[in-house]
Amino acid sequence: MTLVKRQNGNLSPFNSFFDDFFTRDFLDRDNASATGTTVPKVNILENNDEFRIEMAAPGMRKDDFRIELDNDMLSISSELKREENLPEDHHYSRREFSYQSFRRTFHLPDTVEDEKIRAHYENGLLCLTIPKREEAKSKPSRVIQIS
Repeated sequence: MTLVKRQNGNLSPFNSFFDDFFTRDFLDRDNASATGTTVPKVNILENNDEFRIEMAAPGMRKDDFRIELDNDMLSISSELKREENLPEDHHYSRREFSYQSFRRTFHLPDTVEDEKIRAHYENGLLCLTIPKREEAKSKPSRVIQIS
């Protein structure tokens, strides 16, 4: 038995091509990988004291991540290979989710204290806290008296 995916009852291969062409975000090159999987999206927040990177990665464990700092380049990566032993009388007619990998790289400014970077993973969210150096923090405004 062969399974065929239908969209709106039309089997034309051009329909899916044009759907992909017009709905893909070509400016977001960081969200695609060579394996056809998506790369986790990130939020980067900044306040007076630190930068914070939040990466949405549900279904993963903290041991699945590798975080590296090479000079001023911060890399977050993961490679998952899930092996499954099936009984001999079972077989896949289609298998798309046995391997997944990604790598995101960020250039850190000179104003951060890279020795104090912290990371934690909870409820599908990987969070990195990158403190700023004291001289990089903005100072509150003050009134200067005229003499």
